[in-house]
Amino acid sequence: MVPRHVLRGRSTCTWTRKHFSSSSRHLSYSDTISNLKIGKHTRVIFQGFTGRQATANAKESIAWGTNIVGGVTPGKNGEHLGLPVLPTVREAMKKLKPDATGIYVAAHQAPAAIEEAIEAEVPLVVAVAEHIPIHDIMRIHSILKTQSKSRFVGANAPGIISAIGKCRIGFQPLPCFMPGRIGIIAKSGTLSYEAVASTTRSGLGQSLCIGMGGDVLAGTNFVDALKVFEHDDDTEGIILIGEIGGEAEPEAAEWIREYRNRSSNPKPISALIGGVHAAAGRVMGHAGAFTLPGESDALTKIKHLEDVGVTVVNHPSKLGDAMKVLLGNSGRASSGAATSGSGVSQRRGLHTLRRVRPRVASYSFQIEQRRNLHIAEDQALGLLRERGINASVYSGKGRKHMLGVAVDRANLSPCIVASPAADTNQPHLDMKKFSFDYRKGLDSIRIAAIAQHLQLTESSKDSLPKLINGLIDLYMKKEAFLLETMFVERLGELKVVGANFGFDDAAFRSTKRQEDIHALRRIEDEDPQEVEAEKDGIVYIKLAGDGNIGTLVNGAGLAMNTVDALADAGGKAANFLDTGGKATSETVKKSFQVILQDPRVKVIFVNIFGGLTLGDMIANGVLLAFKELEMRLPVVVRIRGTNEEEGQKIIGESGLPLHAFDDFQEAATKAIELANK
Repeated sequence: MVPRHVLRGRSTCTWTRKHFSSSSRHLSYSDTISNLKIGKHTRVIFQGFTGRQATANAKESIAWGTNIVGGVTPGKNGEHLGLPVLPTVREAMKKLKPDATGIYVAAHQAPAAIEEAIEAEVPLVVAVAEHIPIHDIMRIHSILKTQSKSRFVGANAPGIISAIGKCRIGFQPLPCFMPGRIGIIAKSGTLSYEAVASTTRSGLGQSLCIGMGGDVLAGTNFVDALKVFEHDDDTEGIILIGEIGGEAEPEAAEWIREYRNRSSNPKPISALIGGVHAAAGRVMGHAGAFTLPGESDALTKIKHLEDVGVTVVNHPSKLGDAMKVLLGNSGRASSGAATSGSGVSQRRGLHTLRRVRPRVASYSFQIEQRRNLHIAEDQALGLLRERGINASVYSGKGRKHMLGVAVDRANLSPCIVASPAADTNQPHLDMKKFSFDYRKGLDSIRIAAIAQHLQLTESSKDSLPKLINGLIDLYMKKEAFLLETMFVERLGELKVVGANFGFDDAAFRSTKRQEDIHALRRIEDEDPQEVEAEKDGIVYIKLAGDGNIGTLVNGAGLAMNTVDALADAGGKAANFLDTGGKATSETVKKSFQVILQDPRVKVIFVNIFGGLTLGDMIANGVLLAFKELEMRLPVVVRIRGTNEEEGQKIIGESGLPLHAFDDFQEAATKAIELANK
């Protein structure tokens, strides 16, 4: 038995089975799915209630109609915004009887706040914070599996919102929403806002929108949401928005197949998957937007969905019209029509569905992006030798096997990954996962199964436990997300001859844990523009090839989709750039500075959907860049969403060589034309 490791700096919340009396009735976490159906009836509290962000959000949500009944701030009793403030969630549960809690605290405080809410048995726990350490989330999922009272949404998610019930638990841009009949489940916040605006412009509106979030391990996934939408009388059509990373989309496709087989009149489903043209081996903005060993790429996910009858589009602005057609074909067009009068203007839309995408080459797994720390192979081998494991560079002798510790996103836990035959071209051939509980570790029976799968000789099997235990010890103590090794059998022992190690950057960034590991970073080996952008909170990835369109986008999902949709239109993006969901005029200027250092760029395409980011603020940022950077390149600006008309007016009246659009296809066509002059 591998012992459980307790990491320094973690929450001190203690757990026993006594909190979960329902366990005796053999219920499970899946029994909490119905808690997602929020509405006018939902009584909401905020954790971190008196903080600045929570206060601003609560004012907006209350004015919109959300039934916020109070909140929690440790050590405080009293009132805030005319509502009760209590010191603990348990006391709030007793006195305020909430159905849901929104957690508005920083990433380093979020794990303890989530655990406190689960321990108090709040039915719905929504965490919006980004950069919660992966190991903290794995521990939380280990806890969630032991109970049947609390449902978790997040982390790194915009939250959950009922347009019909006027209940918002999150930071979604309210002007985009209109009561209607489309249910939406999304990994990306910005892409979901575009989908919401598209269904509003189409007159369909929304019923319930669930932000699955872009985290490595989501508390609620596509299948969970689909189960809600299946039985929700307010929902007549469903939109699913995914991206690279994990297997949630193929799992959703399998559920949809079964749903269509058992239903006489299934609800139509449309989808979008971001990351078809993602940079090989990179983390594309979202913490979970990277491919672990054995996971599907974006094209494979699209095929899975299309094979079960899902209509896949290549841009979120097409989703409203796509759903309108699907509802008409299903005979549902005449019922539940949404009324007009939203805060989003009726504008030109995109009317064609997804074109056939070019097949992109597959690639072996390698992590480089700074959302995680990937150390050099010599450093990785050194860490193994420190733990008494035989490790050195491959001499060319012996058949390679693959063994590692990774995140099993399907089971929401760590796992051993093993392949009996690993080579350069197919390093994960016949790979198998062996999951284990985060808090209990791996038992000896599983080690025997791993040895059998690796096809080890009898003389080498006794060496396997030492290697596995050493890897797990390193994985847990140093908060890795992937420890991948190649080993050979040598004189009855296992010798590691290759290593690919990735560690969670959030553990260092949010909590300052693992400083020794992150001191191993070699900035001199990284792209200087990417390092420069990182200092300003911008995620910039220079794409390989002859791309000549610089992209500047707010939101990781939208940035991925912009690269994809440009390629579909015949253009070539030079970079992926996510200014972040809360872009400012200054970060827009900094983004221009980074893009302009790439000599391949002939035009800059600014694609902004105003959610938290205001369209007029982005427009002013573009003007600021022109003024201070003495811009010489043409710039195409597409602004939609919050304050879009104000932003477009600022661009249009600037007198600068700027081209303003609200329609993506028109903007993309113009950018491609200018880039190819």
